[in-house]
Amino acid sequence: MNKISTEKISLPVEGMTCASCVARVEKVVSKFGGVSAVNVNLATEKVSLEYDPSVVDLNKLAATVEDIGYKLDLSVLQKEKNFSEEKHDYVDTHLKELKSDLVFAVVLTIPIAIINMGMMWESFFLNNFFNVEQINKILLLLTTPVLFISGKRFYKIFWNNLKHFSADMNSLVAIGTGAAYLFSLLLTLFPEIFSHANHNSHVYFDTSAVIISLILLGRWLESRAKSKTGSAIKKLIELQPKTAIVKEQNREIEKQIDELKSGDIIVIKPGTKIPADGIITSGSSSVNEAMITGESLPVEKIIGSKVIGGTINTSGYFEFEITTIGKNSVLGQIIKLVEEAQGSKAPIQNLADKVASIFVPVVVIIAILTFFVWLFIKPDDISIALMNFVAVLIIACPCALGLATPTALIVGMGKAAQNGILFKNGESLEELHRADTIVFDKTGTITEGKLSVKNIFVNEISEEEFLSTLSSLERKSEHPIAKAISEFTKEKNINPILVTEFENKPGKGIKGKTDKNNLLAGNESFMLENKIDLSIVRNELKNEAIKNSSLIFLAIDGTLKGFVSVVDSVKDNSAEVINKIKEMKLEPILLSGDNENVTKYISTITGIEKYESGVMPEHKSGKVKKLQDQGRKVIMVGDGINDAPALVQSNIGIAIGNGTDVAIESAEVVLISGDLSGVVKSIKLSKQTIAVIKQNLFWAFIYNVIGIPLAMLGLLNPMFAALAMSLSSVSVISNSLRLKKVKL
Repeated sequence: MNKISTEKISLPVEGMTCASCVARVEKVVSKFGGVSAVNVNLATEKVSLEYDPSVVDLNKLAATVEDIGYKLDLSVLQKEKNFSEEKHDYVDTHLKELKSDLVFAVVLTIPIAIINMGMMWESFFLNNFFNVEQINKILLLLTTPVLFISGKRFYKIFWNNLKHFSADMNSLVAIGTGAAYLFSLLLTLFPEIFSHANHNSHVYFDTSAVIISLILLGRWLESRAKSKTGSAIKKLIELQPKTAIVKEQNREIEKQIDELKSGDIIVIKPGTKIPADGIITSGSSSVNEAMITGESLPVEKIIGSKVIGGTINTSGYFEFEITTIGKNSVLGQIIKLVEEAQGSKAPIQNLADKVASIFVPVVVIIAILTFFVWLFIKPDDISIALMNFVAVLIIACPCALGLATPTALIVGMGKAAQNGILFKNGESLEELHRADTIVFDKTGTITEGKLSVKNIFVNEISEEEFLSTLSSLERKSEHPIAKAISEFTKEKNINPILVTEFENKPGKGIKGKTDKNNLLAGNESFMLENKIDLSIVRNELKNEAIKNSSLIFLAIDGTLKGFVSVVDSVKDNSAEVINKIKEMKLEPILLSGDNENVTKYISTITGIEKYESGVMPEHKSGKVKKLQDQGRKVIMVGDGINDAPALVQSNIGIAIGNGTDVAIESAEVVLISGDLSGVVKSIKLSKQTIAVIKQNLFWAFIYNVIGIPLAMLGLLNPMFAALAMSLSSVSVISNSLRLKKVKL
């Protein structure tokens, strides 16, 4: 069976205003042939989809979305595949359009409101200037442009919704303001229709105009606030300099960033930003990588060191060769990950989505029932029934409901990125706060992972021959201990011998052959498994320094020839991190493939009470599964290839960013700097974000639970309802923005 090749894209969607809009766009796109996954985000106003490019015609998809009243912006696909601020231009354009419509509406609404207030002083206004019929016609002339120029967006979407027998917030606004306008229009142009009714011939042009103006004001404030939620992405984009100095034929030429290519030699002077990823070819310096990793201390760079685009050179002068640039760079990948994560949904959003899917139709029914009940109660005054009908429609707009979760996720994930923490999706951010157990790998996670040879013991062989043979075997392994032995022999200028028929036994050791001998190198259990007699070194193994070290034995033709002890220092903040984790009511557990003595020693000095030693790589995921079977929510923290299965098995995997690519790909959370304190920060941020989401959802629901009954009872003026509705959205976003100030 051929595997279907899919692509992921994120496109702006114009016209979405509430949770119902999100549900409609998501439903239409998901049913489009060739689309395998879709997620629509109200806060970012984007649709993220995974699709088969051989099946999906994006232009047809855009036409389908436009048919239901929204616009899918494909222009971003035509732009260069490099990250830039251009893709955020549509936000600014939207804000300008909203502001223009708002100003136009307000300019006309103010005289409408003044005239309406003036009519209260009939003895002054009517006797000295105009009669009622004339005033109503003036109000008609002023109100019509407010509704159908400034408010055209509401009626356009309503018409599209009507054609598809659906409704959203725009429908509620259009029906409410349209009903008040139509009543007033008929009363103004055909007063005889209502001549039998006992009312004061009052029109409601002011209600329609004020509601449109207030909702536009709310939209504008909401859009401004939403633009602030995405400031983390903007700050990341701004890290990339606009120009760079390229060295060509011993000349320094300043070029635009989009003119750079892999292989270019870039000159970096003190205080300048590094424009791309690369490797230093000459010079040395200290580089501030805080904006990428969250690590405040500058990092020393020499010839051969990697540099990251967007970081700042603090002191020295150096030149480097570009390896990657644009979307493939570290900064580009971070931006991509953050954008994808911000566009995802947390499971907690599902409740709001379910409510939104049925909310608007139910509200329309409630509003109609309210109209007829009041018409029955007050049959002589249709205006009362009309105003309560409008009030129900306007107060019920589910804007806040749609913004409650995504705005908090965007701000929370942006905050995380600024601290060197990458969440890959909304689910991981939510799931993290539920954890009660956290499992740590030892080497490279709790410890530095920078091993060094400490002791050497040889038997019936010279030390040089022993090290030469051992390093020849170990150079075929990627294990940190093997690398430590190889580096040690290089420093001693010991030459390797020719070894063939390598057989790697993960977690145990390596087999190999020379032209004369059979070789074995590995841990104690590997030696015993192969019936190697260790009695000759029993006394040496009792030494306390040896006991707390990792041991690698070498056997030639079935006879032990010696061992080396390798030590790894514990990270400076490991004990502090473990203590904070305990304070957060999580149980830390240490899993290590190392021997009992070493594992116990590390667990003791870090404060981890529960540990397991001698755990094979293939068994780590089983250990995590066993904990999950006990009903535990498990976080796995690791950095190596052997941690990947456990990272996948766990409820949430956290990868140390300076670890292997496999580990990083397998985890839902990545600590870019490799700083273990990021584990505490990520858990704390998860708890804070979920708390804000719950607050947002509570207020969004309560607002409607209280507001709708008040409107039904005739206790809520439609204009006040419009103001309350607008402010509810702004308040939800403002609450989400508090996450920016959370101390991690």
